Amino acid sequence: MKKDFLSSKDISLDEIIEIFSLSFKLKKNRLKYNNFLKGKTIQMIFDKPSTRTKVSFYVAISELGGMPLPIQSSELQLGRGETIEDTARVLSRYVHGIVIRTYDQENVEKLAKNFKYPVINALTNYEHPCQALADVFTIYEVFKGFDIKLTFLGDFNNVARSLFLMLSTLRVRELCFSGPVEFFDNDIEKDIHTLSGGYTRFYIEVDPKKAVKNSDIVYTDVWVSMGFEHQQAEKERMMIPYQVNFDLMSNVGKKAFFMHCLPAKRGREVTDDVIDSDFSIILEQAENRLHTQKALLLMLYRNFV
Repeated sequence: MKKDFLSSKDISLDEIIEIFSLSFKLKKNRLKYNNFLKGKTIQMIFDKPSTRTKVSFYVAISELGGMPLPIQSSELQLGRGETIEDTARVLSRYVHGIVIRTYDQENVEKLAKNFKYPVINALTNYEHPCQALADVFTIYEVFKGFDIKLTFLGDFNNVARSLFLMLSTLRVRELCFSGPVEFFDNDIEKDIHTLSGGYTRFYIEVDPKKAVKNSDIVYTDVWVSMGFEHQQAEKERMMIPYQVNFDLMSNVGKKAFFMHCLPAKRGREVTDDVIDSDFSIILEQAENRLHTQKALLLMLYRNFV
Protein backbone atom coordinates (compact mmCIF):
# COMPACT_ATOMS: atom_id res chain seq x y z
CA MET A 1 0.00 0.00 0.00
CA LYS A 2 1.15 3.57 -0.61
CA LYS A 3 2.64 5.52 2.28
CA ASP A 4 -0.38 7.84 2.43
CA PHE A 5 -4.15 7.61 2.03
CA LEU A 6 -5.15 10.86 0.35
CA SER A 7 -7.72 9.74 -2.21
CA SER A 8 -10.03 6.86 -3.02
CA LYS A 9 -7.74 6.34 -6.01
CA ASP A 10 -4.85 5.51 -3.66
CA ILE A 11 -6.12 2.04 -2.83
CA SER A 12 -6.31 -1.07 -5.01
CA LEU A 13 -9.01 -3.72 -5.20
CA ASP A 14 -6.87 -6.25 -3.30
CA GLU A 15 -6.12 -3.69 -0.59
CA ILE A 16 -9.81 -2.87 -0.13
CA ILE A 17 -10.62 -6.57 0.21
CA GLU A 18 -7.86 -6.91 2.82
CA ILE A 19 -9.32 -3.96 4.73
CA PHE A 20 -12.71 -5.71 4.66
CA SER A 21 -11.14 -8.83 6.18
CA LEU A 22 -9.42 -6.83 8.93
CA SER A 23 -12.55 -4.77 9.57
CA PHE A 24 -14.62 -7.90 10.18
CA LYS A 25 -12.04 -9.12 12.71
CA LEU A 26 -11.88 -5.75 14.46
CA LYS A 27 -15.65 -5.48 14.58
CA LYS A 28 -15.81 -8.80 16.42
CA ASN A 29 -12.94 -7.91 18.74
CA ARG A 30 -12.22 -4.21 19.15
CA LEU A 31 -9.13 -4.86 21.26
CA LYS A 32 -7.47 -7.08 18.66
CA TYR A 33 -4.05 -5.62 17.75
CA ASN A 34 -4.28 -3.36 20.82
CA ASN A 35 -0.49 -2.92 20.99
CA PHE A 36 0.06 -2.40 17.27
CA LEU A 37 0.71 1.36 17.51
CA LYS A 38 2.39 1.24 20.93
CA GLY A 39 4.93 4.05 21.14
CA LYS A 40 3.44 5.88 18.16
CA THR A 41 1.97 9.40 18.37
CA ILE A 42 -0.47 10.39 15.63
CA GLN A 43 -1.08 14.11 15.08
CA MET A 44 -4.74 14.91 14.34
CA ILE A 45 -5.15 18.29 12.58
CA PHE A 46 -8.76 19.49 12.32
CA ASP A 47 -9.69 22.71 10.52
CA LYS A 48 -13.36 21.74 10.21
CA PRO A 49 -15.91 20.70 12.85
CA SER A 50 -16.25 16.95 13.27
CA THR A 51 -18.09 14.34 15.29
CA ARG A 52 -17.71 10.93 13.63
CA THR A 53 -14.29 11.54 12.05
CA LYS A 54 -12.63 13.02 15.12
CA VAL A 55 -14.07 10.59 17.65
CA SER A 56 -13.62 7.48 15.49
CA PHE A 57 -9.97 8.27 14.70
CA TYR A 58 -9.22 9.18 18.32
CA VAL A 59 -10.71 5.90 19.51
CA ALA A 60 -9.11 3.91 16.68
CA ILE A 61 -5.61 5.17 17.43
CA SER A 62 -6.10 4.69 21.17
CA GLU A 63 -7.45 1.14 20.85
CA LEU A 64 -4.48 0.21 18.65
CA GLY A 65 -2.18 1.37 21.44
CA GLY A 66 -1.10 4.68 19.93
CA MET A 67 -1.43 8.21 21.28
CA PRO A 68 -3.71 10.60 19.34
CA LEU A 69 -2.72 14.27 19.54
CA PRO A 70 -5.62 16.48 18.33
CA ILE A 71 -4.95 20.08 17.36
CA GLN A 72 -6.25 22.80 15.02
CA SER A 73 -4.13 24.49 12.35
CA SER A 74 -4.70 27.81 14.11
CA GLU A 75 -2.77 26.40 17.08
CA LEU A 76 0.21 25.60 14.86
CA GLN A 77 2.59 28.06 13.25
CA LEU A 78 0.64 27.37 10.05
CA GLY A 79 -1.81 29.91 11.44
CA ARG A 80 0.99 32.54 11.38
CA GLY A 81 2.22 31.82 7.90
CA GLU A 82 4.72 28.98 8.23
CA THR A 83 4.80 26.93 5.04
CA ILE A 84 3.19 23.51 4.89
CA GLU A 85 6.51 22.08 3.78
CA ASP A 86 8.38 23.40 6.86
CA THR A 87 5.61 22.24 9.20
CA ALA A 88 5.71 18.75 7.67
CA ARG A 89 9.49 18.45 8.01
CA VAL A 90 9.42 19.54 11.65
CA LEU A 91 6.50 17.26 12.57
CA SER A 92 8.43 14.35 11.03
CA ARG A 93 10.87 14.75 13.95
CA TYR A 94 8.08 14.59 16.57
CA VAL A 95 5.18 12.37 15.51
CA HIS A 96 4.63 9.16 13.54
CA GLY A 97 1.61 10.12 11.46
CA ILE A 98 -0.90 12.81 10.58
CA VAL A 99 -4.66 12.61 10.22
CA ILE A 100 -5.87 15.87 8.68
CA ARG A 101 -9.33 17.31 8.04
CA THR A 102 -9.07 20.56 6.12
CA TYR A 103 -10.18 22.48 3.05
CA ASP A 104 -7.68 22.20 0.18
CA GLN A 105 -6.70 18.81 -1.23
CA GLU A 106 -3.51 20.34 -2.59
CA ASN A 107 -2.35 21.28 0.91
CA VAL A 108 -2.83 17.70 2.12
CA GLU A 109 -0.78 16.46 -0.81
CA LYS A 110 2.01 18.96 0.01
CA LEU A 111 1.97 17.82 3.62
CA ALA A 112 2.27 14.16 2.62
CA LYS A 113 5.10 14.85 0.19
CA ASN A 114 7.22 16.44 2.92
CA PHE A 115 6.26 14.24 5.88
CA LYS A 116 8.17 11.06 6.63
CA TYR A 117 5.27 8.94 7.90
CA PRO A 118 1.70 8.23 6.71
CA VAL A 119 -0.74 11.08 6.13
CA ILE A 120 -4.46 10.29 6.09
CA ASN A 121 -6.99 12.55 4.41
CA ALA A 122 -9.84 12.78 6.91
CA LEU A 123 -11.76 15.11 4.56
CA THR A 124 -11.07 17.95 2.16
CA ASN A 125 -13.41 19.94 -0.04
CA TYR A 126 -12.48 17.56 -2.87
CA GLU A 127 -12.54 14.09 -1.27
CA HIS A 128 -13.58 12.11 1.80
CA PRO A 129 -11.93 8.70 1.22
CA CYS A 130 -12.28 7.48 4.84
CA GLN A 131 -16.06 7.88 4.58
CA ALA A 132 -16.02 5.98 1.29
CA LEU A 133 -14.08 3.15 2.92
CA ALA A 134 -16.71 2.78 5.65
CA ASP A 135 -19.51 3.04 3.10
CA VAL A 136 -18.23 0.31 0.78
CA PHE A 137 -17.62 -1.97 3.77
CA THR A 138 -21.20 -1.35 4.91
CA ILE A 139 -22.48 -2.18 1.43
CA TYR A 140 -20.41 -5.36 1.43
CA GLU A 141 -21.88 -6.38 4.80
CA VAL A 142 -25.41 -6.00 3.44
CA PHE A 143 -25.03 -7.38 -0.10
CA LYS A 144 -21.93 -9.60 0.14
CA GLY A 145 -20.78 -8.07 -3.13
CA PHE A 146 -21.21 -5.16 -5.52
CA ASP A 147 -23.65 -6.41 -8.13
CA ILE A 148 -25.89 -3.47 -7.26
CA LYS A 149 -27.15 -0.10 -8.38
CA LEU A 150 -26.41 2.91 -6.18
CA THR A 151 -28.08 6.26 -6.80
CA PHE A 152 -26.68 9.41 -5.23
CA LEU A 153 -29.04 12.38 -5.04
CA GLY A 154 -28.36 16.06 -4.42
CA ASP A 155 -24.98 17.75 -4.55
CA PHE A 156 -22.03 16.05 -6.23
CA ASN A 157 -19.67 16.73 -3.34
CA ASN A 158 -16.54 15.24 -1.78
CA VAL A 159 -18.48 12.28 -0.36
CA ALA A 160 -20.04 11.44 -3.72
CA ARG A 161 -16.72 11.74 -5.52
CA SER A 162 -14.81 9.44 -3.14
CA LEU A 163 -17.65 6.93 -3.00
CA PHE A 164 -17.99 6.72 -6.79
CA LEU A 165 -14.23 6.29 -7.19
CA MET A 166 -13.99 3.48 -4.65
CA LEU A 167 -17.08 1.69 -5.93
CA SER A 168 -15.59 1.84 -9.41
CA THR A 169 -12.43 0.12 -8.15
CA LEU A 170 -14.75 -2.56 -6.71
CA ARG A 171 -16.49 -2.80 -10.11
CA VAL A 172 -19.97 -1.97 -8.87
CA ARG A 173 -22.57 -2.74 -11.52
CA GLU A 174 -24.30 0.63 -11.78
CA LEU A 175 -23.88 4.19 -10.49
CA CYS A 176 -26.40 6.95 -11.04
CA PHE A 177 -26.15 10.61 -10.08
CA SER A 178 -29.31 12.68 -9.81
CA GLY A 179 -28.96 16.35 -9.02
CA PRO A 180 -28.31 19.77 -10.58
CA VAL A 181 -25.80 19.23 -13.36
CA GLU A 182 -24.32 22.66 -12.63
CA PHE A 183 -22.50 21.15 -9.66
CA PHE A 184 -21.44 17.90 -11.33
CA ASP A 185 -17.76 17.05 -11.89
CA ASN A 186 -17.48 15.80 -15.46
CA ASP A 187 -13.99 14.39 -14.84
CA ILE A 188 -15.49 11.63 -12.70
CA GLU A 189 -16.76 9.76 -15.76
CA LYS A 190 -13.24 9.16 -17.05
CA ASP A 191 -12.08 8.02 -13.61
CA ILE A 192 -15.01 5.62 -13.27
CA HIS A 193 -14.24 4.07 -16.63
CA THR A 194 -10.51 3.76 -15.86
CA LEU A 195 -10.87 2.36 -12.34
CA SER A 196 -13.59 -0.13 -13.25
CA GLY A 197 -11.98 -1.20 -16.51
CA GLY A 198 -15.16 -0.11 -18.28
CA TYR A 199 -17.26 -2.50 -16.20
CA THR A 200 -19.29 0.02 -14.15
CA ARG A 201 -22.22 1.65 -15.88
CA PHE A 202 -22.47 5.32 -14.90
CA TYR A 203 -25.11 7.82 -15.94
CA ILE A 204 -26.82 11.06 -14.92
CA GLU A 205 -30.60 11.23 -14.56
CA VAL A 206 -31.95 14.66 -13.60
CA ASP A 207 -35.40 13.26 -12.81
CA PRO A 208 -35.03 11.84 -9.28
CA LYS A 209 -38.04 9.50 -9.61
CA LYS A 210 -36.53 7.91 -12.70
CA ALA A 211 -33.08 7.87 -11.13
CA VAL A 212 -34.02 5.81 -8.08
CA LYS A 213 -35.91 3.15 -10.04
CA ASN A 214 -34.45 -0.32 -9.38
CA SER A 215 -31.83 1.10 -7.01
CA ASP A 216 -30.43 -1.13 -4.32
CA ILE A 217 -29.11 1.88 -2.40
CA VAL A 218 -30.31 5.47 -2.33
CA TYR A 219 -27.65 7.78 -0.91
CA THR A 220 -27.78 11.48 -0.13
CA ASP A 221 -25.78 14.05 1.81
CA VAL A 222 -26.21 17.64 2.96
CA TRP A 223 -26.98 20.04 0.14
CA VAL A 224 -24.31 22.52 1.25
CA SER A 225 -20.97 21.13 2.42
CA MET A 226 -18.57 22.91 4.76
CA GLY A 227 -16.54 25.41 2.77
CA PHE A 228 -19.35 26.10 0.28
CA GLU A 229 -21.58 28.25 2.47
CA HIS A 230 -21.37 31.04 -0.11
CA GLN A 231 -23.49 28.83 -2.41
CA GLN A 232 -26.10 28.01 0.23
CA ALA A 233 -29.09 30.00 -1.05
CA GLU A 234 -28.56 28.90 -4.66
CA LYS A 235 -27.96 25.25 -3.81
CA GLU A 236 -30.87 24.86 -1.42
CA ARG A 237 -33.25 26.32 -4.00
CA MET A 238 -32.02 23.96 -6.72
CA MET A 239 -31.88 20.85 -4.52
CA ILE A 240 -35.52 20.82 -3.35
CA PRO A 241 -36.66 18.30 -6.02
CA TYR A 242 -33.94 15.90 -4.85
CA GLN A 243 -35.13 15.52 -1.26
CA VAL A 244 -35.21 11.83 -0.27
CA ASN A 245 -38.68 11.25 1.19
CA PHE A 246 -41.02 8.32 1.42
CA ASP A 247 -42.76 9.29 -1.82
CA LEU A 248 -39.47 9.24 -3.71
CA MET A 249 -38.48 5.89 -2.19
CA SER A 250 -41.79 4.40 -3.38
CA ASN A 251 -40.49 4.82 -6.95
CA VAL A 252 -37.63 2.37 -6.43
CA GLY A 253 -39.92 -0.58 -7.15
CA LYS A 254 -38.22 -3.00 -4.75
CA LYS A 255 -36.57 -3.06 -1.34
CA ALA A 256 -33.75 -0.54 -1.18
CA PHE A 257 -31.51 0.72 1.59
CA PHE A 258 -30.95 4.36 2.51
CA MET A 259 -27.48 5.73 3.24
CA HIS A 260 -26.24 9.10 4.53
CA CYS A 261 -22.78 9.92 5.88
CA LEU A 262 -24.19 12.27 8.55
CA PRO A 263 -24.73 14.82 9.94
CA ALA A 264 -28.12 15.14 8.27
CA LYS A 265 -30.24 18.23 7.85
CA ARG A 266 -33.55 16.57 8.61
CA GLY A 267 -36.40 18.01 6.61
CA ARG A 268 -34.06 19.20 3.88
CA GLU A 269 -32.16 16.50 1.98
CA VAL A 270 -33.98 13.72 3.83
CA THR A 271 -37.18 13.34 5.84
CA ASP A 272 -37.59 11.63 9.21
CA ASP A 273 -39.72 8.81 7.78
CA VAL A 274 -36.77 7.73 5.62
CA ILE A 275 -33.77 8.33 7.85
CA ASP A 276 -35.48 6.62 10.82
CA SER A 277 -36.92 3.76 8.80
CA ASP A 278 -35.98 0.08 9.03
CA PHE A 279 -34.29 0.32 5.62
CA SER A 280 -31.94 3.08 6.79
CA ILE A 281 -28.39 1.86 7.50
CA ILE A 282 -26.87 5.17 8.57
CA LEU A 283 -25.82 3.94 12.01
CA GLU A 284 -24.01 0.96 10.49
CA GLN A 285 -22.13 3.41 8.28
CA ALA A 286 -21.21 5.55 11.27
CA GLU A 287 -20.02 2.58 13.35
CA ASN A 288 -17.98 1.22 10.48
CA ARG A 289 -15.90 4.40 10.36
CA LEU A 290 -14.14 3.07 13.48
CA HIS A 291 -13.49 -0.45 12.21
CA THR A 292 -12.36 0.47 8.69
CA GLN A 293 -10.08 3.25 9.93
CA LYS A 294 -8.43 0.85 12.37
CA ALA A 295 -7.92 -1.57 9.48
CA LEU A 296 -6.49 1.27 7.38
CA LEU A 297 -4.04 2.18 10.15
CA LEU A 298 -2.95 -1.46 10.40
CA MET A 299 -2.16 -1.57 6.71
CA LEU A 300 -0.45 1.82 6.52
CA TYR A 301 1.80 1.13 9.51
CA ARG A 302 2.93 -2.38 8.62
CA ASN A 303 6.13 -0.84 7.28
CA PHE A 304 6.60 1.56 10.19
CA VAL A 305 6.11 -0.64 13.25
